[in-house]
Amino acid sequence: MRALTEAELRSSFVNSEKTDSTVIALPHDFLLTEWDHLDFLAWMDPRTKSRGYILMEVDGAPVGVVLRAADGSSHARSAFCNICRTLQPGNQVTLFSARRAGPAGEHGDSVGTYMCADLSCHENVRLAMPLAPNEYRGSVDLKIDGTKRRTLEFVQRVLAG
Repeated sequence: MRALTEAELRSSFVNSEKTDSTVIALPHDFLLTEWDHLDFLAWMDPRTKSRGYILMEVDGAPVGVVLRAADGSSHARSAFCNICRTLQPGNQVTLFSARRAGPAGEHGDSVGTYMCADLSCHENVRLAMPLAPNEYRGSVDLKIDGTKRRTLEFVQRVLAG
């Protein structure tokens, strides 16, 4: 991703009101962000535990999406993140929804998917997981590309409103 200023980041959100952009809490390490190493930027709002954000480039322009985490907790032992495709303990995967952009979103239309509860998908695919005796390690590059592609598909579903 290319480096963004705070103003560019705030103006990139496609599924929020213009006045909402002023209350978006930036990541605590925003000024230290290494943009060259990011496929997308995702973070949870430190002030509101049920709100998160995804920011990525779509056709060369930054596009931000406001996410809402579902209320409640899972009693499942494990759960699957649809973005990074990692199997995690059930309480570490949450259903996130996003209001669609444009008129569809204004009429209440939304899309959703299961994601890592802390939105750490970008980091999770880069971790070297221990292998069982008969497992093989898939290409990290393929995992990274897949995570970026699935994130883009989700953002495009929001834009399709």
